[in-house]
Amino acid sequence: MTVGTYETNFAGEGLRVGIVQARFNEIVGGGLLSACLGELSKLGVADEDILHVTVPGALEIPLILQKMAETEQFDALIALGAVIRGETYHFELVSNESGAGITRVGLDYGIPIANAVLTTENDEQAEVRMLVKGAEAARVAVEMANLAQALEELQDVDED
Repeated sequence: MTVGTYETNFAGEGLRVGIVQARFNEIVGGGLLSACLGELSKLGVADEDILHVTVPGALEIPLILQKMAETEQFDALIALGAVIRGETYHFELVSNESGAGITRVGLDYGIPIANAVLTTENDEQAEVRMLVKGAEAARVAVEMANLAQALEELQDVDED
């Protein structure tokens, strides 16, 4: 057996990316989106190949990711939002359920999803992280879309 190595590919040309952004904690969401779109552009993803939609909050993200995945029109999806700890148990519920839902959609539909739903103790932590995580989400989406496509092509060759 020959050992091969896949070279990481951040080329975004021709990739279609769907972004679902929670409107709750809007300032942080806007920062995440701005950084994400800027990085997608740097990676070569064309504006016309990006669909951006918003939902009320983090708990609504998984359903719309699922609807996007069902269309089979996207190479990768991105979840953007912020869940900031309050004084109640609600933080844990929203963080855990939105994260689990996002992961489940990716696994159920076999589509890469970059999860940039921040979970922080306060607004300041979220604001410090939003630009880095927004750009990181774009890189993750492009890298994983290219890797998934390469593995599908490898599978197609093996089946021939």
